[in-house]
Amino acid sequence: MINIKNVTDDILWIGGSDRRLALFENLFPLPDGVSYNSYVVKDDKTIIFDTADVTIADQYVENLQAALAGAKPDYLVILHMESDHCSQISRVVSLYPDIQLVGGVQTFKFLHQFFPELDDVKKVTVKEGDTLDTGSHSFSFVAAPMVHWPEVLLAFDTKTGTLFSADAFGTFGSVDSGIFADDYDFEKDFLDDARRYYANIVGKYGAQVQAVLKKAQGLSIERICPLHGPIWRKDLGWFIDKYDKWSQCIPETEDILIVYGSMYGHTASAAETLAGLVHEIGGKKVRVFDVSKTDKSFLVGEAWRCGKIVLMAPTYNGGLYLPMESFIEDLVALGLKNRKFALGQNGTWAPVAAKHMSDKLALLKDCTILEDVLTITSALHESDLDTVKNFAKAIADMA
Repeated sequence: MINIKNVTDDILWIGGSDRRLALFENLFPLPDGVSYNSYVVKDDKTIIFDTADVTIADQYVENLQAALAGAKPDYLVILHMESDHCSQISRVVSLYPDIQLVGGVQTFKFLHQFFPELDDVKKVTVKEGDTLDTGSHSFSFVAAPMVHWPEVLLAFDTKTGTLFSADAFGTFGSVDSGIFADDYDFEKDFLDDARRYYANIVGKYGAQVQAVLKKAQGLSIERICPLHGPIWRKDLGWFIDKYDKWSQCIPETEDILIVYGSMYGHTASAAETLAGLVHEIGGKKVRVFDVSKTDKSFLVGEAWRCGKIVLMAPTYNGGLYLPMESFIEDLVALGLKNRKFALGQNGTWAPVAAKHMSDKLALLKDCTILEDVLTITSALHESDLDTVKNFAKAIADMA
């Protein structure tokens, strides 16, 4: 069934939502699905901005043909050559063989790698500062290398103030009846997924995001059209501020994150006891997660949100409990910084988990680790409560 929406009088959203896909990039859980956004601008010349993932291919083509209403598009602008946005390029070219593909030098290198059969299709190569005029609209291109692929371009429409932002300002989660962020309670419905999307996919490239945000300050942006999630037309500054904080790894809240690993429940019991004491002593909200049960992508998102992080794990094979090791390695790979850590460990005869965690966390920039370590030998007992209370107070007092 055709599902197209007006962004403005002559800019149409022709995307779709996939509610069946289990894992984004075959890695990240999608409990609420994901949307793939594509746009058509109808002017003297007609532009398509990006395509969609193969999972919604039929819906996408149906929407595209309905939006064009028999017209032939002049340009397909490729802002991002990742497969969830480029999978239908060859199909669009087969439907409209006279179309011209617009992208950067590296875009077309990647295009050849994905679709060598398109080598002879007409191409318009653009770079930062170049413009594409379609009549009343003029699109200025902004380079956004490594946000989060090297070829990424953004396109700014000077007529409407619309920024076509590629993967920037995107989020996990399907769109329902509305395509605009103000159709929802975004903070309730999307913010956690937007943060998880940013931290896991774009997080490593904070410096590059900062560079793009500085470029965006010179643009009179009235709406943001990302390739995933709802479109922004109100309160843009609120969401741009989130991106500013996330890209600098500035904690959003004073909440305290406790992530534990536990084989038989003893470390879990200690973590729950600690959480209650930390809240009681410091008065801050505490979030507790089991590293073996909660997918790492959610934990990474929480690590981007919280300023203080407590990690608790048992020793395993003389090293670190494997799910905790994997989680910390993700934090290192994604470049988390500006955090305060506290460590707890459990071991029946030779607890060394804290040392292994500390060695890995030392790779993070601008992070501190509380000198006090909570050590449990097998199980937590009433005689240990004073030690746990002191540890909780040290966490609450971390400046």
